[in-house]
Amino acid sequence: MELTEFMGLRPVPCAGLLLTLTRRCPLGCAHCSTSSTARGEEPDAEQLLRFVRSFTADDRPEVVMLTGGEPLLLPDLAYELATLVRAAGSRSVLLSGMFFARGGRVPPPVMRAVTAVDHFSASLDAFHEREIPRRDVFRAVRQVLEAGIAVSFHLVGTGPRDPYLADVTTAIRREFADRVPMLVNEVRPVGRAAAWAAAGTRRPAADRALPCAMAAWPVVAFDGAVLACCNQQAVDRRPVPGHLSLGHIAEDDWATVRRRSLSSPVLRMVRAVGPAHLYHRHAPGADEFGYCAGCRSLPAHPDVVAGAVRDASGLVGELLDREAARTQADAGPVELLRRYGCPPYADLVALPTITTVTRSP
Repeated sequence: MELTEFMGLRPVPCAGLLLTLTRRCPLGCAHCSTSSTARGEEPDAEQLLRFVRSFTADDRPEVVMLTGGEPLLLPDLAYELATLVRAAGSRSVLLSGMFFARGGRVPPPVMRAVTAVDHFSASLDAFHEREIPRRDVFRAVRQVLEAGIAVSFHLVGTGPRDPYLADVTTAIRREFADRVPMLVNEVRPVGRAAAWAAAGTRRPAADRALPCAMAAWPVVAFDGAVLACCNQQAVDRRPVPGHLSLGHIAEDDWATVRRRSLSSPVLRMVRAVGPAHLYHRHAPGADEFGYCAGCRSLPAHPDVVAGAVRDASGLVGELLDREAARTQADAGPVELLRRYGCPPYADLVALPTITTVTRSP
């Protein structure tokens, strides 16, 4: 499964599932959005397996992303989950911080897990490189490629003008002859970066619709709660804001989670027009919270919630949700990354088909 296939499904409600295996990680990266440590919490493994076993040929996500923390701290669980995902007719993606790559080799238990998935993504950035040398990451990634698994890099920098991003993207293109795509993102002020990273200054105009693709895929969090949003501040918040809560893997199966996501009028409107536009329509002057923060604050604004329910209940809401997803999917993964990633590097998601990339000076 290529990166463009995976990212092309990202705006489609319930086309994917983000599955957290653990919050543990042996690395201590200063930018870690999840504040992962060697002793972080994790969902119950049997509950995770039971939840994935609830997929059926007729009701399943198209793709499941195994993430963390560091999912390859649990290689046997990652292997078993990937095997179950494939048996149901879905495909799997695994994102790793490459802790195992010191010396450039992939240990057998890790390789067994990696070769069970359909796509492997390696995180690489200035913070990871302080603990795992780039040359070791490249050698390990080459082994995965040689095993026949599609590979990408997940890169993070401080912004479009970060010299590290210019350097590392050039190095990857040279090392892998433009055969390996890259998803390039920017450090956000969440997790361990909350104390030092600058908040983005981009603020959407509330008078126009700006759909939220990040509310499309359910997320299984570190404690087994299932949320409708992958924003880390939403994932970490307890209690979960009511409109973002889809259940818990201890009690609910995939069909239940999917039904709740697709049938919620509030989520339909968040996905179709975005939270800022909801405030603009139903509570003018109350949209000072911003885009994501405003979404998390929706339960405190019953008039806005009531307006969303009026607007998006029934077949009209279903059609609006579906059309917003289709429009975003038709725009393609490059456009998606121009909005959610580091814009000057968005084209790199489409490697190996592109020949040039435009960067900020």
